[in-house]
Amino acid sequence: MKSNLYEKQLHSEKVFSGDFIELYRDTVELPNHKQATREYFKHSGAACIIALNAQDEVIIEYQYRYPVGEVMLELPAGKIDKGETALACAKRELHEETGYEASEWISLGECLPCIAYSTEVISYFLARDLIKKQQQLDDGEFIEVATMKMTDLIQKAYVGEIKDSKTLSGIMLYLGYIARTAKLD
Repeated sequence: MKSNLYEKQLHSEKVFSGDFIELYRDTVELPNHKQATREYFKHSGAACIIALNAQDEVIIEYQYRYPVGEVMLELPAGKIDKGETALACAKRELHEETGYEASEWISLGECLPCIAYSTEVISYFLARDLIKKQQQLDDGEFIEVATMKMTDLIQKAYVGEIKDSKTLSGIMLYLGYIARTAKLD
């Protein structure tokens, strides 16, 4: 580790507390002993799911995202509730958002999507052996569910049609998993 790059927290102030994020403004001592301000969000974390049906199609979602003013193509995901594990969150979110449940779950790894201003960690899971049940969206949540071949999803990522970082990271982690398991066979 590059210990000469670490910053030391001198003071921390909670500026805002919302439903699932808190905004902090900290004063830190830099490696050169000068002081600086760091503003960041504390986030409970999230889980993201690459769910494959019997035809090896990916379950995807279209959802309007208010901060960017666009309908986004995304992998199913959601925030981890207090006391919930990442896997329990993934199972809950897949069922609520898409109506699917899975009997096989494989951890694909983690991603830190916004390292400059957030503590959020997204845990990724591959879900297989899907069973279609009833979608159970939260109040105020509007999601259109579809399926897509992984090759088409990858192509959309390559040409910039997918802008969502968690979805792009999920694709990369899935491809890494496929490459690792192919070498084991």
